[in-house]
Amino acid sequence: MIKQIFGKIPRKPSKSSHNSSNGEGGINDGFSLNPSSGPNSNTLLKPNSVSSKPSSSGSVGSLSGNETVAQHYTNQAKKSASTTGSVMASAVYEALPSFRDVPSSDKQSLFIRKLNMCCVVFDFNDPAKHLKEKDIKRQTLLELVDYVSSVNSKFNESAMQEMTKMVAANLFRALPSSYHDGKLAEICEPEEEEPVMEPAWPHLQIVYEFLFRFVASPETDAKLAKRYIDHSFVLRLLDLFDSEDQRERDYLKTILHRIYGKFMVHRPFIRKAINNIFYRFIFETEKHSGVAELLEILGSIINGFALPLKEEHKLFLVRALIPLHKPKCVALYHQQLSYCITQFVEKDVKLADTVVKGLLKYWPITNSTKEVMFLGELEEVLEATQAAEFQRCVIPLFRRIARCLNSLHFQVAERALFLWNNDHIRNLILQNCKVILPIIFPALEKNIRGHWNPAVQSLTLNVRKIFSDADQALYDEGLMRFQEEEVKNRENQEKRESIWKKLEDVAAANAVSNEAVLVSRFVSSVAISNGANQLATAGC
Repeated sequence: MIKQIFGKIPRKPSKSSHNSSNGEGGINDGFSLNPSSGPNSNTLLKPNSVSSKPSSSGSVGSLSGNETVAQHYTNQAKKSASTTGSVMASAVYEALPSFRDVPSSDKQSLFIRKLNMCCVVFDFNDPAKHLKEKDIKRQTLLELVDYVSSVNSKFNESAMQEMTKMVAANLFRALPSSYHDGKLAEICEPEEEEPVMEPAWPHLQIVYEFLFRFVASPETDAKLAKRYIDHSFVLRLLDLFDSEDQRERDYLKTILHRIYGKFMVHRPFIRKAINNIFYRFIFETEKHSGVAELLEILGSIINGFALPLKEEHKLFLVRALIPLHKPKCVALYHQQLSYCITQFVEKDVKLADTVVKGLLKYWPITNSTKEVMFLGELEEVLEATQAAEFQRCVIPLFRRIARCLNSLHFQVAERALFLWNNDHIRNLILQNCKVILPIIFPALEKNIRGHWNPAVQSLTLNVRKIFSDADQALYDEGLMRFQEEEVKNRENQEKRESIWKKLEDVAAANAVSNEAVLVSRFVSSVAISNGANQLATAGC
């Protein structure tokens, strides 16, 4: 009886059903992310479709100043995953009114709402998914670019915060890569592998354009914007230079250059961060897609260095730029690297000696293609070198050039001989011909007498004629010394062969069994000569 009475009393709604009826709180002007569709959801709830009153569980909250939309969404999705029996409203992604359709007083708030709307990132791996929503976002991004380009008043702090938040939500991501093992050194030919193109580029391109317009805008106050385009933001931009998509790296190059120019407070940090990227590339991974673009930015930066050069800049040359010649894939960025090196020598001619000796340190031994590139860069450096610095490095430099002259790879020998076609370098050589000619004369004679390539022989004859016309007496002296060395070498060769013949005869005469007699050919000629004399004495 009592149970029947209590059964007719209306029950109080449960705590869980109360929470479900309130749903998730709205975020930023009535838009909230849909927690029911999982962590990869890219849709927004319709404005005012769910009550903005937070639930008693405390799982709903507004975005904090430093929290990105992506982080907020991830947190909210994790919290909502533990809630059962929730009833969610259907999710839609609707376009907001155009800036032309609202009064000027409402444009600022509409701008913020559009920025929040564009924080949603769609999955482009499935081309057929969310087509309508992707197009809405693309049109919204284009409107934001036009607004930033045409605005005629300074951006306030709130707008800057929302703009950088939107950029971060779209750009800062894990990069797709075909080289997950980081072994670019084994794949140095760019045509061998197809680069990975960014599938989300239809949106990313407009976001990059938005960021560029924001940084370049005269309405952006650098003193205020540096709070949001800070060191962390710059570091994450630099991380994106490893993208294999050339289009993305081109945008990054332009934007980072603008940031370097506008935010003077960030300049030392940017240079140091680029240094660290180079150090890791040179000494650890030898894998990075954006070295050429970073060097292109540095070429412009070096061009603007004030004189005299700071010690920091000289250390950057010695510790980062010169060692960049070491990786096997230097061909991918050598043009930009050579420009940076030449800029340093033109800024301070005293650095020429340091640069030349650095090139000699990393000179390739078995890679002929790389050797041709080094010779080209060497010509550019020597063209900016003065006589005093040239004399400091002339002996090790022309020992290396002499080896290049005798290279069996005709392009290496030809490129080395082309150095004499440069008027400035030829004058430097002739001023120091008393030092240079004795070093390279044997190489010139060997080429004339026995190089297989007729073009190399012809160029060598031209070089020899330059020396003979400049100082016939020195040339004759060099020729006489070379001939004397030839006679001496021939006599030594005959002597070695004679000693070996005597050793073989003595060994054969003393052999009393069929056991082989081993004579080492790695013994010095002096030891062999002494041994032969002792054996001859014993035989007498």
